[in-house]
Amino acid sequence: MPKPTKGPRLGGGPAHERLLLANLAAALFTHKSIQTTETKAKRLRPIAERLITFAKRGDLHARRKVLGIIGDKGVVHELFTEIAPLVAEREGGYTRITKTGFRKGDNAPMAVIELVLEPVSKKPASSKKSAARADVGVTEPVAETPAEETPAEDAPAEETAVEETPAEESTDEATMDEAPAEDDKK
Repeated sequence: MPKPTKGPRLGGGPAHERLLLANLAAALFTHKSIQTTETKAKRLRPIAERLITFAKRGDLHARRKVLGIIGDKGVVHELFTEIAPLVAEREGGYTRITKTGFRKGDNAPMAVIELVLEPVSKKPASSKKSAARADVGVTEPVAETPAEETPAEDAPAEETAVEETPAEESTDEATMDEAPAEDDKK
């Protein structure tokens, strides 16, 4: 959550600011992208993202909470039926703010705030992280069976398999340690 803002509010009073941001959110959900001042865009972002999170939940309570903020049933319907399915896999970051320059009349800094509707692409794991996991020995959890159902003959076989695995790793580490020593001799 962003920390509370100090100083003057947008539009004068708190009620006017709340309505102004609700109307900006409705325009954002209707047009998918709007141009406004940087300050309004930065204040709109957490409200719009919270409303989209409600829409992703999709239940009646979430719909009524969004209707309490926006008030336009058509916009809320569009948010729940069109926008929420497009951002279902995304874990936050539903909006993007791009600075566009300054307004001609009063030189106010302007920005475009838009919904990020592109599908999420998973980043490939970096080789450093995967190598670090291999060194630490992170493995996937194995489903354990209750001790009462396991026959006594299988238990010693599993223990020997566990003992063999660290021995193989230690031989691999020994060969890795010897390889740099040979390079130093050259």
